[in-house]
Amino acid sequence: MAPFSFAFLARLTLTFVCLFVILPVSAQDSLTGTVLDPRGAPLPRATVRLLEPGGQLAAETLTDVQGRFRFSGLTAGIYTLEVELTGFVQATRSVRAGEALELKLEVSPVRESVVVTATRTEAPTSQVGSSVTVLSGELLDARAGLTLTELLRTVPGLAIVQSGPPGAITSLFARGGESDHNRVFIDGVPVNEPGGFFNFASLTPLNLNRIEVVRGPQSALFGSDALGSTVQLFTEKGTAETQRPRLAFSLEGGTHDARRGTGRVAGELGRFDYSAAAARFLTDNAEPNSAFRTTTLSTNVGVTLDERTSLRLIARGNFSAAGTPGQTAFFEPNLDAFFRGRDGILNLSLRHQTTDRWRQQVTGAYARSRQRSIDPTTFFGPSDFLNDSRRTRLHYQSDVAFSPAQLLVFAFEWEREFAGIGDLVFPPVPRADRTIRSAVVQHQALFGRLSVAGGFRVEGNEGFGTKLVPRVSAAYFLRTGGAGLGATKLKFNFGLGVKEPQLFESVTVEPRRLEPERVRSFDFGIEQRLARDRAKLELNWFDNRFRDLIAFKILSFFPFSFTYENIGKTRARGAEVLFEVAPLSGLRAIASYTFLDSQVVESVSDFDPVFAQGQRLFRRPKHTGSLTALWDWRWLNLTSTLVVVSRRTDSDFVGLGLTSNPGYEKWDLAVHLRPPLLGGRRVTYYAVIENLLNQRYMEALGFPALKFTVRAGARVDF
Repeated sequence: MAPFSFAFLARLTLTFVCLFVILPVSAQDSLTGTVLDPRGAPLPRATVRLLEPGGQLAAETLTDVQGRFRFSGLTAGIYTLEVELTGFVQATRSVRAGEALELKLEVSPVRESVVVTATRTEAPTSQVGSSVTVLSGELLDARAGLTLTELLRTVPGLAIVQSGPPGAITSLFARGGESDHNRVFIDGVPVNEPGGFFNFASLTPLNLNRIEVVRGPQSALFGSDALGSTVQLFTEKGTAETQRPRLAFSLEGGTHDARRGTGRVAGELGRFDYSAAAARFLTDNAEPNSAFRTTTLSTNVGVTLDERTSLRLIARGNFSAAGTPGQTAFFEPNLDAFFRGRDGILNLSLRHQTTDRWRQQVTGAYARSRQRSIDPTTFFGPSDFLNDSRRTRLHYQSDVAFSPAQLLVFAFEWEREFAGIGDLVFPPVPRADRTIRSAVVQHQALFGRLSVAGGFRVEGNEGFGTKLVPRVSAAYFLRTGGAGLGATKLKFNFGLGVKEPQLFESVTVEPRRLEPERVRSFDFGIEQRLARDRAKLELNWFDNRFRDLIAFKILSFFPFSFTYENIGKTRARGAEVLFEVAPLSGLRAIASYTFLDSQVVESVSDFDPVFAQGQRLFRRPKHTGSLTALWDWRWLNLTSTLVVVSRRTDSDFVGLGLTSNPGYEKWDLAVHLRPPLLGGRRVTYYAVIENLLNQRYMEALGFPALKFTVRAGARVDF
């Protein structure tokens, strides 16, 4: 018999350790998955619960920004998985440890969306404290609008002023702010003029996936000009529904010799996705010399370099021309004046998922707007006014997720703005430029039913120096759901905002630097879901205090001299009501109402009674409301939109003494008829009636809007 060996005993002991320790550990397993919406987009911050066979809670987590979740250390066996997110139908599935899942959540009758503009990262609107409205691509198609202004009229808190028919200058006022207090983006590229103003006249819904509107100051996230609202347009991406590209063409015609044609191609080829579209619209409008022509081009191309890296190129351009007959309600039309505009953006972005919890993005963008207003017969002689602005932008953003419930965002931005503004009849045209450098820090966290987002921006702007702008937003669920009375959400927001001077204002007062225009704002509200998510009521109250508003000031008449000063102060407070109901499948209605109590606290003009102290704010109505109803039944889609605007302060600006503009109602109707597929093609016939009540009204005094108009056409999808 072989002698006893201590080495043999050690090996035997190690074997038993492996059997009783290592083997049970190896039996531990994991469960991973991704949660998506019906279109395949990831759903972040969804609650995922894992239940044992007896119904006991085994584990709970949240999905990350890519909609992913993971449970580790599971014992082999069968579990029940529950996925829940307010605004979506809860999903329940029997799963086995070790699986890799993909789950799609169906939207509730009253829908929620995933937005970016409210937080700079993907977040469901149900967990956002900001007042956000999403205009979906489905709604864009149902309205069949020529421009985006008709859709923006239905957003609570916004007032749209179009100085005449389509093609005329169109301004947006949000919650009592000025028309240059809105930051407008197209796929992350700011398209405002330096100093804030944006003309919405030629902005069309071509090739758009959605529009996000965030009301209230967002300067902490997006910098100068975002005092009243932030509006962001997102271009449609290509998807692989079939092996061949998806094609769509449409032609339409209507009153005032209106004609429009569009074409679109989209698809996916391996690692590439693409979407490109073009549209041309022409109309003579009703007044002499008011014809409008516009061409829009859009493209969105992406490539997946590897499983963690993607590159995307987006370009959009618009070319327009319009006659400008002037205030035809008071005078004979000017038959010689006209306007020409060319606008475009280019955006190249590289996104890299460095680790599962760290995402980085680098973006380079360029935007240009060139607008000329020509009138050879003014009182002072011929005029050829040019407004040529350009912006170059470099942007870096880093998103660090400490956990699915904790996200920290760092961003650094560099912008170079340039503008040439003046009359080409008297060269040289004054030109100016400035550089802006910014750093953004934002923290987002979920603490059970409480969602908090807070942060600040440090902006170094050659127009006004260095400023720090903070922001905090919170949402809290009193209830998370129920059979009759559904989820109840409270929300609160506080923020400061700044707006840089326009470049020509800064040049005029050099070497003295102007201060930025400022706002202090807070709002709070409540959202209540009802009737098994078939209805939602939203109430918001806001209070905005604007100060340091920049105004033109005459220093001397002989000789004539002037300057710009920070002398204005206003306040605007009010309430917004939004009610959405979806009682039946295919039937949905959205009603909104805005009450605005506004006042001039310190006047910017000592001579004009319209802007005198104590007056209501210019062109901002006290009451606005809208009602949109959508009915989708078999082959038929019907969309009805009613907008009501009350009397508001206005001016004729020609000495007639008019200081008030009557209210109006505008009712639009769109009908789509979709017969069954014919030869593999779907043909959609549609008709749009605008101003169905045939009302005569003016959104700006002196500039009549179109009365009853009709357009009809057909679209073919391949």
